[in-house]
Amino acid sequence: MLRDKTAVITGGSRGIGRAICEKFAENGANIAVIYSGSEGKAAELTQKLISSGVKANAYKCNVASFEETASAFKQIIRDFGTIDILVNNAGITKDKLVLAMREQDFDDVISVNLKGAFNAIKQVYPVFAKQRSGKIINISSISGLIGNPGQANYSASKAGLIGLTKTVAKELASRGVCCNAIAPGFIRTDMTAAFTEENPFVGSIPMGRMGLPEEVAELALFLASKSSDYITGEVIRIDGGLAM
Repeated sequence: MLRDKTAVITGGSRGIGRAICEKFAENGANIAVIYSGSEGKAAELTQKLISSGVKANAYKCNVASFEETASAFKQIIRDFGTIDILVNNAGITKDKLVLAMREQDFDDVISVNLKGAFNAIKQVYPVFAKQRSGKIINISSISGLIGNPGQANYSASKAGLIGLTKTVAKELASRGVCCNAIAPGFIRTDMTAAFTEENPFVGSIPMGRMGLPEEVAELALFLASKSSDYITGEVIRIDGGLAM
């Protein structure tokens, strides 16, 4: 489905990002993995992708920094020739009730989750507009749709990402570029490792279980492929019915 396309996935070394890298590579895409701290995992993933028959490379980059992001994307274009797909998956949490949340906690989460996506989109915007094609997929969250106690910073960043998605979709639609958001619920990753099936949050999911990174990756594959060429500005929940 993605043969000979080049995909950039931020936060690609672990969890949902890793599952997306693997799924895209299975479908023929060359992969640029952007990571911030998991160098060993990024290197291991890159070798696994290369062994599957695609081109892959890893780039250490703090997406909260505009300068680092611009430098990384310039190198990716030099290495791969162009970019066809961008997945903004990089994200952090610093959960506290507003009463206890420090200004730095708020700023750090917004800087990575929201400004980081802007920084990456800023790099591919002229590339996609010039080639009159491209897919942007922003990994939001149901927290950005319904809020979540203790996550004022995270929820605000993910809600902002939805607004960014819709604006970019409108700006680039005439150039044949699609920009959509995925809003996962509780997905079994390192970030949710403390949750068990007995947790009351999990018990409130109508489907009765947490989702899998591979299930999010399947949706991302659809949004990255030609099958979604007439879909833009959408926010698609993948949450087992939790936020319906």
